[in-house]
Amino acid sequence: MYLSRVEIDYKNRLTSKELNHLGAFHNWVEQSFPKEMEQNKRSRKLWRVDNLQNRSYLLVLSEEEPNLNMLEKYGVKGTGETKEYEQFLNSLKNGDRMRFRVVLNTTKSISDRSLKRGKVIPLTSEEDQIKYLLDRSEKNGFKLDPQDFYLVRSGFEKVLKHGEKKLELIKAEFQGELTIMDKDKFKETLTKGIGKKKAYGFGMMTVIPM
Repeated sequence: MYLSRVEIDYKNRLTSKELNHLGAFHNWVEQSFPKEMEQNKRSRKLWRVDNLQNRSYLLVLSEEEPNLNMLEKYGVKGTGETKEYEQFLNSLKNGDRMRFRVVLNTTKSISDRSLKRGKVIPLTSEEDQIKYLLDRSEKNGFKLDPQDFYLVRSGFEKVLKHGEKKLELIKAEFQGELTIMDKDKFKETLTKGIGKKKAYGFGMMTVIPM
């Protein structure tokens, strides 16, 4: 596994014009793996955008190493970097306290007789969004205390698809502290993500030791 990062060059007009919805970011991520594009295959990837100290960064977690030139397509030249992730994953232990950040697509399904799979609705209140993460903590291998994390921001993000109407996805960003309870489940959480819409920048959790 590889964890990569590049600063997004929003000072470039082309970047601001083309990165105008989540689907464009998804395409950027996929194009950063040209060998896979040539072979018409798609390995698992997680990604998200972080805003830190007035700068924006694209983070990508992938099974294969990205092409840094392609990763910098909309990035500040020279800021693309990749680190091997497996050693960090193997260092995790039960009981470890970690600082975390995660962006989630907070939704729930309700029964609808007109739909076979039910209807998916967004969870928009802070209370419901916090509960969404709390409800998924144990089965993903970690423990959360409501006093140790908070909702950073929440809102809707758009996705544009050819021939389809604009789709809006609810986005909730959290950060705080957690405790690893089941290291194997937790490692799977870090590599596979939490929840739905992972292709559009949701579900990727990153942690650093306290």
